[in-house]
Amino acid sequence: MDLQLKGRKAIVTGATRGIGQKIAQTLANEGVDLAICARGAAGVEKAVADLQARGVRALGEVVDVANAEQYVAWFKSASDGLGGLDIFVHNVTGTPTVPGIKGWDLGYHTDVMGAVLGVETVVPYLRKSSSAAIVFIASISGLISKVIPAPGAHAYGASKAALICYGAMVSKELAKEKIRVNMVSPGPIYFEGGPWDMIQRHAPQVYAAAQQACVIGRLGDPQDIADAVAFFASPRSGFTVGQNLHVDGGYMQHVAF
Repeated sequence: MDLQLKGRKAIVTGATRGIGQKIAQTLANEGVDLAICARGAAGVEKAVADLQARGVRALGEVVDVANAEQYVAWFKSASDGLGGLDIFVHNVTGTPTVPGIKGWDLGYHTDVMGAVLGVETVVPYLRKSSSAAIVFIASISGLISKVIPAPGAHAYGASKAALICYGAMVSKELAKEKIRVNMVSPGPIYFEGGPWDMIQRHAPQVYAAAQQACVIGRLGDPQDIADAVAFFASPRSGFTVGQNLHVDGGYMQHVAF
């Protein structure tokens, strides 16, 4: 299927590793020009070179999403640098391994306000697009009460729940301006150096239980999430508004009315 993404322009936050990196690569493979950000300079430089090698224009910058002034300024410079904007993917997230109040503060400013500030900044650019889309990367942690043992799990789940709620609400407002907002909620996703890699190493019984709970028989791969995002971002998904897609291998065993 031609997703009709070639020539479009996208911003993907937190795009130098894991899910964010695979989202950016997948969009680049579809012919999308990209602006990405992350906190590490070496990672940004490497990711930009990889995207450019795929034949698209790619920009990258070191940005701390929790620094609101820096974050908003980057959105504007990235959108201007791309010559417009069609797609915004809010992927960057606070880690569930940060304990105490610091974890709550990180989750709020990164997951929640990162989305809010991003939306408010890019909407003027997206209004000019012929097929504008916003995709939030949430988590099934925002939907279930079962807690994976981690110091910041409560803050992480609550932040993702807030992100899902915000996305659903703002989607109804922005749809009137032909800007679609949807969410993707990953289940357990494994990649080297990621949270589930750490769990496999240090709590193998938790990893085994998650693998069993994923009735499809495996943990997810970042590509599983990237494929869902590419569809939501594309004109092929032009009648989809305010949905939260669970990409979890059947981990959540409930009827999703």
